[in-house]
Amino acid sequence: MAAALGPIELPDWAWERADVRQALRARDMGAVFRFTQQYAGASQSRIAAAVGMTQARVNEIINGRREVSRLDVYERIADGLRMPDDARHLLGLASSREKRFGGAAFDLAAFPEVVRVYAAQNSAAEEIQQQAREAQELDILAVRGLGLIGLNDSLLRACLPREQGGKGLRVRVLLLDPDSDALNQRAAEIGESTDALAGGVRLAEARLRELADSCDIRAWRYRMLPTWRLIRMDSTMFVSAFDAGWEGHESATYKIMETPHGPFFRGFRRMFEAIIDGAQRTI
Repeated sequence: MAAALGPIELPDWAWERADVRQALRARDMGAVFRFTQQYAGASQSRIAAAVGMTQARVNEIINGRREVSRLDVYERIADGLRMPDDARHLLGLASSREKRFGGAAFDLAAFPEVVRVYAAQNSAAEEIQQQAREAQELDILAVRGLGLIGLNDSLLRACLPREQGGKGLRVRVLLLDPDSDALNQRAAEIGESTDALAGGVRLAEARLRELADSCDIRAWRYRMLPTWRLIRMDSTMFVSAFDAGWEGHESATYKIMETPHGPFFRGFRRMFEAIIDGAQRTI
């Protein structure tokens, strides 16, 4: 019986869902409780026992007749639902296991931004497409981008608006300059001719221009040797690496979520903006 009255465990993926994260940001505990019912199969009585409330109070919160406003109640809910630290941060709470050492450093494990690691892009494809369909902003850092957005069957192209005056999506794409020394080096690394790789970049740019009537799309050429491949949709990004001998889509792919204190999302976004500042706009 004691175990049945302990904290409720939601699956890890539930805390990563965009609708759950939005409810946490809005401190909408009614929605959080409904998601707990949906994803953990918990009854109102079970939720009440886990978070230290009465069943009647949980019912009022779920049905919008009462709101949660006290910090200690948020803490009880977070503890009772075993919220991961990233979810707690969205709710405005401190990490459950935050440790400070001499006031000068903190445990980065207390700020988990990397919420999932995929063996390759293909394993993350369905989730990337779902995020792209709901996004307001889409940033892409690639080499030629054909597999991401340049071809009809590419990962993201079908997720974009197709009709003139479509939804207000802003798309920014960074592609490797086809006339740069960096492209020559990259072609040699992957065993491809310079002409073929440069032609792929130019084809991608031509296909991107076709999207100009359906969304706000811009593209730039950068001239540095590619290291990171990045796809950002609003507060979520998927990052993989380029190296000699393999393409970005073959690399492990890291799903990174924006958090109040995490350095990775901010760092990669800052890098993207810095590359744009030094790049040549083509679209």
